[in-house]
Amino acid sequence: MKTIKCATLENVDAKFVDVEVSFVRALPSFSIVGLAQTSIQESRERIKSALSAIEFKFPPQKLVINLSPSDIKKSGTQFDFPMALGIALYKEDILLEEFIIFGELGLDGTLKDTNNIFPIVLSLAQKQLLEDKIVIIPTDSFSKISKIPNLKIIHFSNLKDAIESIKSKEYEVIKSGYEIEYNFLQIEGKKYYFIESFEEDFWEIKGQERAKRASLIASAGFHNILFEGSPGCGKSMCAKRMKYILPPMSLEEILQKAKIDALNAKEPDFKPQRSFRSPHASSSKASILGGANRSMGEVALAHNGIFFADEATYFPKNILESLREPLQDYQILISRAHDKIRYDTKFIFVAAINPCPCGNLFSKTKECHCSELEIKRYKSKLSAPILDRIELYVQMEEIEIDDQPTITSKEMFELVKRAFIMQKKRKQSEFNGKLSDREISKYCILDKENQNILNNAIIRFELSQRAINNILKVARTIADLDESEQIGKKHLLEALSYRMKK
Repeated sequence: MKTIKCATLENVDAKFVDVEVSFVRALPSFSIVGLAQTSIQESRERIKSALSAIEFKFPPQKLVINLSPSDIKKSGTQFDFPMALGIALYKEDILLEEFIIFGELGLDGTLKDTNNIFPIVLSLAQKQLLEDKIVIIPTDSFSKISKIPNLKIIHFSNLKDAIESIKSKEYEVIKSGYEIEYNFLQIEGKKYYFIESFEEDFWEIKGQERAKRASLIASAGFHNILFEGSPGCGKSMCAKRMKYILPPMSLEEILQKAKIDALNAKEPDFKPQRSFRSPHASSSKASILGGANRSMGEVALAHNGIFFADEATYFPKNILESLREPLQDYQILISRAHDKIRYDTKFIFVAAINPCPCGNLFSKTKECHCSELEIKRYKSKLSAPILDRIELYVQMEEIEIDDQPTITSKEMFELVKRAFIMQKKRKQSEFNGKLSDREISKYCILDKENQNILNNAIIRFELSQRAINNILKVARTIADLDESEQIGKKHLLEALSYRMKK
């Protein structure tokens, strides 16, 4: 029996799989066992054709390939290459334990990349399971896989070259090391990358200084934010421009984004630009939360970026309520009868709503015809638990004729970088908006005067514990924007001013 290492995806994590090849005395046939799905069963024909193309002669025996462990479902065409290699080298006295092999076969023996190879290798590398392994991949996969640091890689363009090189032990092992060609900040010896590209600029928004300030705070600290205002006042404009001023990204975050792209059959671009997802209010629950055929929903695709709910009150209430878990735990668990899938969902939730069904409640020139009952029903879609998870609330006014732009996205991004450096120098692993209760008590400390101010606010506004923590996190970000080590009175008062009044 010949054994070769490969791997499969179980949800979004990779699991090692042993490809066991054996010829037994029986009528000639070819069987693949071990919970192999259709994409693997079809590989029999590709393997036979590819091996015939290099003039390999199958012995007159029964060929059995077992994918172990047999209690894990396996899928993907990345098993073609290791299965073919196991067959071709079956009689050779060659040890293959140090290799882990991936690749799809063409009928002529060429080796091809698949969407699964990059996320599988990245997942194994993140778990430090490849330190003593050499990864063998198709040449087509090399440009992506080489961006994962600290790997030993061999790549081949066809099956014939791979077999001959492994037999003769004449192959080049390449040590991966990728230097991202973008601007970066180096903090405490670690690099964080960014792109200074502002396709949509805050300079294009006239007036709305409070909304711009809140957008800056939300971006710098990864805080959830709600814009409320009349149609056309600039709610969506602010939300769409936030994606250009988000904090720099670490290499791990860039690779994580690339992994999500690959899992969704999208070519990774490896740019240090955070995700921006803006699903329509008519989207289904499965498309928002995920789970249909193991597909990722919008909340998972927005990980490390922005999830923008425009016209949030028009989303079905059951979908809005389902956002509680990803907003609080930064993960979502999709449970099915025989399956459980967990996705990371650490994003900025940005919501935009009108003040009433007709949108004219705040208007100085148009009359609102909505009754109090209609307004109450309209706003009831956003329940108190959801609103309690939103740290910044901005009531936007209509634009005046003499309003002028005052700040550019580039200037705002410089401030975001300033706050980012402050957070990282405190050795925070998370942004201020995503701090745990224990981290809040460590990094969001108030002196006696400010604690008294907060205590008065707790009594006056009947603040929940979550609301108190949100105020402290926002105040911490405002202090960081001022490059202040301590949260001052003005920082706390500004944070309190962004609370939604009941």
